[in-house]
Amino acid sequence: MTTPLRLLQLEDNPADAELILATLNEGGIPCETIRVDRRDTFVDTLKAGKIDLILADYSLPGFDGITALALAQQLRPDIPFIFVSGTLGEELAIDAMHRGATDYILKQRLGRLVPSLQRAIRELQERQERARVEEALRQSEKQLRQAQKMEAVGRLAGGLAHDFNNLLTVIMGHAQVLLNDMTTEHPFRNKIEEMQKAGDRAATLIRQLLTFSRKQPSTPKVLSVNPLITNFETMMRRLIGEDLELTLALAPQDLRISADPAQIEQVLMNLVVNARDAMPKGGRLRIETSQVELTRTPMYHAQLPALGTFVKLSVSDTGVGMLPDTLTHIFEPFFTTKEEGKGTGLGLSTVFGIVTQSGGGLDVTSLIGQGSRFDVYFPAVRSHPDPTAPDQAPRSSNRGRETILLVEDDASVRDLVRDELKKLGYRVLESKNGLEACLAATQQVGNYQLLLTDVVMPGMSGTELAQHLRILKPDLRILFISGYADDVGIGATDQLSDYLQKPFTPEALSQRIRQLLDLTPLPQNGSPRKEASTSHAS
Repeated sequence: MTTPLRLLQLEDNPADAELILATLNEGGIPCETIRVDRRDTFVDTLKAGKIDLILADYSLPGFDGITALALAQQLRPDIPFIFVSGTLGEELAIDAMHRGATDYILKQRLGRLVPSLQRAIRELQERQERARVEEALRQSEKQLRQAQKMEAVGRLAGGLAHDFNNLLTVIMGHAQVLLNDMTTEHPFRNKIEEMQKAGDRAATLIRQLLTFSRKQPSTPKVLSVNPLITNFETMMRRLIGEDLELTLALAPQDLRISADPAQIEQVLMNLVVNARDAMPKGGRLRIETSQVELTRTPMYHAQLPALGTFVKLSVSDTGVGMLPDTLTHIFEPFFTTKEEGKGTGLGLSTVFGIVTQSGGGLDVTSLIGQGSRFDVYFPAVRSHPDPTAPDQAPRSSNRGRETILLVEDDASVRDLVRDELKKLGYRVLESKNGLEACLAATQQVGNYQLLLTDVVMPGMSGTELAQHLRILKPDLRILFISGYADDVGIGATDQLSDYLQKPFTPEALSQRIRQLLDLTPLPQNGSPRKEASTSHAS
């Protein structure tokens, strides 16, 4: 053995104790020994927990080995217990073994001591390894159950997203229409604005459901963490209110990660809101960044992150703290300690989904009455940050005179889109499904310039419809719309196609339509260019 054995020796005879230690040293078992001969010191040493093995005499004044064995079985049942006695008879030895003793050695035959200890240590290591494997298995099963739960909720969220986003498109669209028609002094304007804000929150809720269940597509890019946090500081201060003190302690070096900037802001926002809610009477909120070398796996993860260089984002508060039992559930979907109606239980689940989807993990520490700390780890990257796209100059008008083929199976969405496009001067041909649109469009192939179609429809999907019409009209512009997050990216490889995720506002829709109609394809591979169009009103 290279590491000294931490030995608790229950022995009242110093000469016998020295002889036992000499025997062990000669046998190649170095020891760090604590010798006791009273019940109270024996119990205190057991509770301290810094021992590997117990050697006990059977008979001591005022204390006996059988009582010591019972105490050891109660306080530290994992530690080998070996009797070393000169008075232990065969019947007593057998009784001691039945009570849980590892072995018994007669002081007159200490030659058995070293092999007995070696066997006991080997068996202890085997038990510890078995316990480690069993614990790893339990953790794997726990992670599997969590993954299955998230997958189930993800399937539910994915199914709900389409119908829910259709409803939100109608709600938010009509709210925007009303706001456009109202003056700033209108008595109902505030109410309509609150309606629109509620729609925004509902859309965020769906995105959170899809994010933590890994159903929400992301667009990762190389970004610098510190500027993102600095730019988000004003928003965070509005979130926490004036009774909380916010401190930023950002690392001096440029910390870069590969992630979706909007999702990192969402992680930050959810952690800040969680900290704010933990400090109802005020307190201090601290956000730190640093670069660390991970040599161990973070406490919370989906798949084992590769160890190495990570960017650590820490959010700590001086709030009420959390109980250990709460810490085991904080990242489960819909788990919340807040009062009914004050929390969805999705904030930290969303954080977990985003972080683990980025290949990272989390550590959480918390003490009741002292606050909590969330350490979030993202894999560090060395690449230069992706350039930020320049802001496009706003159009003076999104009006037009072209004909648009509108295909949408949801009547409320179809009515809203049709009416708004007609207000802008467009001529609209509408159909409620792909088959109907295919028949009508085939007969009027020269009468429309853009196909605006839902993706998922009964009978014929929007992509199938687009493929058919492109054969008839190769220069047809196509704008796909969908409430399913899985449809994001459809048409990305087509110069004259685009995609718009529901829910959307009439302004967003009209802008995207105008951009498509103003593009003309290049004769060879390349980006489309804007044409000088005179076909729409200025």
